[in-house]
Amino acid sequence: MTSARGTFLRVGLLVATSLAIAVGLALFLGGNRIRNGLVFESYFRESVQGLEVGAPVKFRGVSLGEVTEIGLVSAMYPSLNLEHAPYRLVSVRYIIDLARTGMPGGLETAVTSGLRARLASQGITGLAYIELDFVDPAQYPEASVPWTPAYDVIPSVPSTLAQVQDAAQTLLAHINAVDLEALGHSAQRLLDDLHGQFAEGGDARQALAGAAALTVAAREAVQRADLPGLTAELRATAAGARALVSGPQGREALAAATRAADRLADAAAKLPALVTALEAATRRTSSGVADLQSDLVPVLRDARAAAANLRDTTEALRRYPAGVLLGGPPPREGP
Repeated sequence: MTSARGTFLRVGLLVATSLAIAVGLALFLGGNRIRNGLVFESYFRESVQGLEVGAPVKFRGVSLGEVTEIGLVSAMYPSLNLEHAPYRLVSVRYIIDLARTGMPGGLETAVTSGLRARLASQGITGLAYIELDFVDPAQYPEASVPWTPAYDVIPSVPSTLAQVQDAAQTLLAHINAVDLEALGHSAQRLLDDLHGQFAEGGDARQALAGAAALTVAAREAVQRADLPGLTAELRATAAGARALVSGPQGREALAAATRAADRLADAAAKLPALVTALEAATRRTSSGVADLQSDLVPVLRDARAAAANLRDTTEALRRYPAGVLLGGPPPREGP
């Protein structure tokens, strides 16, 4: 009997302790733990399904505060005209601990720089929270409201889900604007045209037949050309040319060509002197016919000899290049 009474006493103490812990935890979770903060509010055009009072306010995953009040703008500012679209928004008020932000200029400066609030979801639980982040202020400017807000306002931007939904609706609107029946008729006509082209006697069928015949003719031409044998002949010719150039006769031919080039260079080098002498002789024509004859005759004689030598050398190179290069006698002409 005493043992049973002790068991009931221990069970009762355990139940009472569990209840006390549960009540304390509920008070801890339900109480406002942000003591040194300011209240802000944001206005959302989309549904705030899943957002509850006490939901966290985060900046890139860091908790800065919590939601304190959720309601309709028309209820928070009842004296306004409900016919205007801004009064159909949802107002969310939340408290933020400024000591956690680390923003020296305050949230007002941050809002000017692009700080905005959006709804975000906590994984697969479906619970929502307020996420603060910086966006392009030119793309999401601060929207003015026709009432005087009770607290400082942080403008909102559409959530990722809302942006996806808007994009999907826009895509569906474009798809609905497409005349699918006319598109189907056009596709059917295109298929009919293709079928006619590839049918017996069609242009495409004839083109394919011509291409096949051309391929066969090209293959036969390649086979008749005996490309392997031609390649072997070209390889043998290249080897013979290489042996000729690297052999004694090739070196002698190069040496003879070098000597011929030197002779041509010497002849060309004499031409400026001859031209200068002719100019000097021409300038001295005023001194008399006798001086002209005595000076001009030797110059003309040398010029005629140089020109004859140059002509003979050029003619020999043109008619007997092997004889000039190799140094042998010219070939005998036929009878």
